[in-house]
Amino acid sequence: MIFNPQNILVIDFGQLGDVVLSLPALRAIRERFPQAKITLVVGKPGAELVDLSGYANATLVVDRVALRDGSKLVYIGRLLKLIKNVRQQKFDFVIDLHSLSETNLLGFLSGAPKRLYSRRPGRSLDFLANFSPRSPLEKDHRARHLIDRYLDVLTPLGITNAERLPRLRTRPEDITAIDKLLKKEKAEAGSPLIGLFPGAGHPSRRWPLERFAELAEFLERNDRVRPIVFAGPEERPLVAHMKSLFPRSTIILDRLSIPQLAAAQARLAVLVSNDTGPMHIAAAVGTPVVLLLDRRAPESYIPLGDRHRVIYRGTIPEITVDEVYEVTRALLAGGRTATLFAS
Repeated sequence: MIFNPQNILVIDFGQLGDVVLSLPALRAIRERFPQAKITLVVGKPGAELVDLSGYANATLVVDRVALRDGSKLVYIGRLLKLIKNVRQQKFDFVIDLHSLSETNLLGFLSGAPKRLYSRRPGRSLDFLANFSPRSPLEKDHRARHLIDRYLDVLTPLGITNAERLPRLRTRPEDITAIDKLLKKEKAEAGSPLIGLFPGAGHPSRRWPLERFAELAEFLERNDRVRPIVFAGPEERPLVAHMKSLFPRSTIILDRLSIPQLAAAQARLAVLVSNDTGPMHIAAAVGTPVVLLLDRRAPESYIPLGDRHRVIYRGTIPEITVDEVYEVTRALLAGGRTATLFAS
């Protein structure tokens, strides 16, 4: 039987880093159904990323936090509005990559005749899916990379051996905007740029800000680089403190859109970061990453590829400035050597 849906709804309800790691699956869906209209239901941070990827024709943006934390009446109202919007578009196939009970229910209520869901024991409502064969049952999430878990969902569609690396291209208008910012800071040429992302979703995943500042000072003094500190909405209240800690030459970028962030990170020689969504964006645009993790963090979320380095310790504060500096300097030297031979 030839299965050729023309109007596909993909539910991708993960956080920003999860959406980056879902890009190989989204690319595989696009390649499997090149003529179909593909619409993604995605959270606010991931919507700009999906638009940048080019794998979807449209997005339905859902504020997951507001949907979850609002009053029950507001929640029901927003949910009914979303369901009405989805039903009006008359999808003929739903793929739920993330599979929570509420996303499975949304797929069922969409009215689509075929539904393929990720099967997550204790979280997904498998009886609401009806595509045959079914996706394999998800096993230990700490033992299998999230990229592969997303791709596993698609195996019933005959999608195997898909490319696993997330890839993002930057847009000319975003490159131009970043060029203007760097020119204003007199950093458009000359010294390599080293990115630092001191934020993270939880305090236990944050390397102390003072050590990021000390690292920036080491790199500036010893390796003649310009540090760029990236700050998202959560870190914005700390910007004034950052300015007092970091070397005066440090550039602090705290008002970038997601596509502009990707364009800025593509200009970096290296990014040093906590475990964050922006770290995954940097890896997807081809920038080498130094990732700081504690031993409790599963390896199933680290960026793939041999250009990146992960520093593990029992807890994040146990990581020293010296070891981060040495790893960062090694990546920087490797990049300079590659540029030299390329020229």
